[in-house]
Order: sequence, then structure tokens, then C-alpha cells
Amino acid sequence: MNILFFGTKKYDREFFEKKLPEYPQLNITFIEANLSPQTATLAAGYKAICAFVNSDIGEQTIEILQKVGVKLILMRCSGFNNVDLEKAKQAGITVVHVPRYSPQAVAEHAMALALIANRRIHKAYIKCRENDFALSGLMGVNFYGKTAGIVGTGQIGRAMAEICRGFGMRVLGYDEYKTESKIIEYVDLETLLSQSDLISLHCPLTEKTYHIICKDTIEKMKDGVVLVNTSRGGLVDTDDLIAGIREEKFFAVGLDVYEEENESVYEDLSDSILQNSTIARLLSFPNVVVTSHQGFFTSEALEAISDITLKNALDFAGGKITNAVN
Repeated sequence: MNILFFGTKKYDREFFEKKLPEYPQLNITFIEANLSPQTATLAAGYKAICAFVNSDIGEQTIEILQKVGVKLILMRCSGFNNVDLEKAKQAGITVVHVPRYSPQAVAEHAMALALIANRRIHKAYIKCRENDFALSGLMGVNFYGKTAGIVGTGQIGRAMAEICRGFGMRVLGYDEYKTESKIIEYVDLETLLSQSDLISLHCPLTEKTYHIICKDTIEKMKDGVVLVNTSRGGLVDTDDLIAGIREEKFFAVGLDVYEEENESVYEDLSDSILQNSTIARLLSFPNVVVTSHQGFFTSEALEAISDITLKNALDFAGGKITNAVN
């Protein structure tokens, strides 16, 4: 089966090429161009395409993929909110994803963001590079003995809960689908918001969870709360978040994702003027740390993503559908 990989970086090719000898039935072509309505015609002659979280796989893209004969969309990630699943179903295109690769990779990054933002490590690093060893502006708070609130207790959320427990924290959890846990104390969302000193988001982006963090929910939080989001930018209403930061509702904020993520994510724009007002405003605050959607980015996770994606493709070629989302 011929597969066209869109939006590939050096690290994508490196990890997938390591696995390819195990899958001689698959013929893969890597291109740097990302999937969008403007590039979808490049898939002509391919039965399957592979895309990532920053691809535009809306109605227009899928219509073009259908016309050129694509039957399978392989998402080399767990999220698929950027895919018009209903349109893909109508077009007879199967969409599969990688439901789990390394929950610990994302959870560890979430805690790293919480610690960096809380202890102002990003500021301390810059100060020390300038031979400024004063401690002003660097005071943090202990996590030990505090309460962590985990919104979304899937595999990543549970991994984060274990890390928080290891820090000596009480762990509250909110999820429509509760999982048996000796660590997590399940409560309703309002209770979690009002009692948590650290809130970490690990739920998928759906109609129900869109802007789950907004003016109303922020008002229910403790003053001086630490907020971390390593899931999807749309979970947080950025304007309301910024208002909360300015009103000093938040002691610290760590974001690996944010609203207005677009084709610029994963690109080097160091020589460009930022066109994104969201990221510019967030970066202006001393108690906010932003990273570039890198929570998944460990060698263990990339190895698992490569293996599961290729297995999904091989199963489809053999008439079996694994990890379908539509």
C-alpha cells in the first residue's frame, strides 16, 4: 500500500524509517508540505495519507482526498479534532489514530510546566545568564501538601495523578467516565475548581469541553491557582484566561497548547514578526510559560507512534480496521 506522509520533519522520517524494515508491504513517501486544501491533490495515486495535529483535514480537504482515491487517513497522534469525521465517513474514508503512545511523556511535561511556571525557572535562567543572581521575582509555592485537580482522567490524566501523588499532593479528578483509582478522588467540576491549587487539563477537545476554562469557571477557582494545559488550546478561552492573569487570579500558568495554533506550530519563525496576537499576549506575562506543543516529544513516544501508525496501515491493507475514530 502506498502512503503519503504530510508535514514530516527530520525526526518523523528518522523514527518511521527505523520501523519500515518491519513493514515491507508498505511504501511510504515523506513530504514537508502539510495537509490542507491546497496540498491535498498531492495524494493522487496514494491509497492512504498520514497527517498530524496541525493538519487541516476539514470538509474541503476531504472532498479532494476522496476525488484522488484516498481511502485511509492515518493520524500519527491521539487527537483528531482537526478532522471532519462525518465528512470522511460520507466520503468512504476511514480515519484511524494512535490512542496511546506514552502517557508519561505528556504527564511529565505537564508537571515540568507546572514547576517551571511556579518556581519562575524560565526567569531564573535568563537572570543567571546575565550575571543577575538576585532572587527578586522568583518566589514560588510548595506543591507538597496541596491539592491537584485533574480534568480528564484517561491514561495521561492518571499518569499525571501519579506524579502529583508522588509530590505529596491530594488528587481530585473530574471525568464523565470514571476509572477505578486508589489515587484519584472523583468530584464534580465545581468542587475540583474550588479546592485545587494546581489544575491540569487532560481531556479531549469536544463540543462539551470547548472553553471548559472560561470566565465562569475561572471565578470558581482558588485565588493563586496554577493552571496547566497540555491537551488542546480550545479547552481554554484565552481572552478570559488573560483577564484572569491580569487580575492575579493565577499564580502561574503553563501552556503547551493555545488557541490560534495554526500552520505556524512546529515552524521556526525566529526571523519573523509574530502575527499571532494570542501568543504575543501570553508571552508578555512573567508568570506564564509557553512551549510549542511538545508534550509528546520523547524518543519513547515517537517510537510508539511510528509502530502503531504502521500497524494501523498494515491492518487496513489486510482488511482489518484498528483504532478507527469514524
